[in-house]
Amino acid sequence: MRRRFFVEQFNGNTAVMEGDAAHHLGHVLRAQSGQLYELSDGSAAWLARIDSVARNRVEFALLEQLPAPQSLAEITVLLAIVKFDAFEWAIEKATELGVTKIIPLAAARSEKGLLAAAAKRFQRWQKILLESSQQSRRLRLPQLDDLAKPAQAFAAQSADFRLILSERSDAPSLRNSLSHSNRTMSSPATIPTAALAVGPEGGWTDDELAAARAANFHDASLGQLILRTETAVIAALASLNYALSRN
Repeated sequence: MRRRFFVEQFNGNTAVMEGDAAHHLGHVLRAQSGQLYELSDGSAAWLARIDSVARNRVEFALLEQLPAPQSLAEITVLLAIVKFDAFEWAIEKATELGVTKIIPLAAARSEKGLLAAAAKRFQRWQKILLESSQQSRRLRLPQLDDLAKPAQAFAAQSADFRLILSERSDAPSLRNSLSHSNRTMSSPATIPTAALAVGPEGGWTDDELAAARAANFHDASLGQLILRTETAVIAALASLNYALSRN
């Protein structure tokens, strides 16, 4: 299977890759003229042949436009800041699972030191999203928003269905919440949209849960076992993708 890379734009029947990506392709992967790769500009994908390789520049000839399957759903993940190795693993897997947008949250129980350092990690997080998108052969990268307070982020959501993972014993099961989603989704002619909020270690505060409910988020439990944040992200997204698929 051919590897996919992202470029800034297509110019007629050509494309150019520059900077670090070009250096990686030309000098780490040792790409040569005549080799075939897939390219995407975020709107379309093409099969392309390398015409020339320079130090930090690779030039391509576009050969054939590739199919661009429609997304099954548009899913926003609102993810509380946790230890960076876990957070970064979670956004990598969320990208592979097709999320449209990731919103990092400064939750009340997120560690203050992590929140203070989060802004310095955004460039690294963008790189993770790029590499994960290329590996999973996405058409476009997920959007990464700035760090936000939970209440404001919840209130800004307008998805068909909004789900907040809760550790409370009286929270309905994820299965029941997803069953409810099938009754609240938009018409079959449109792509369903969903927002998934995943809290920090220690869970959401009462105020955060109240803000989510005021914004029409439904509580949902992943069961009696307490999962790590990154595990919860994968389990919930896989279930959402299954529930929202119309095939």
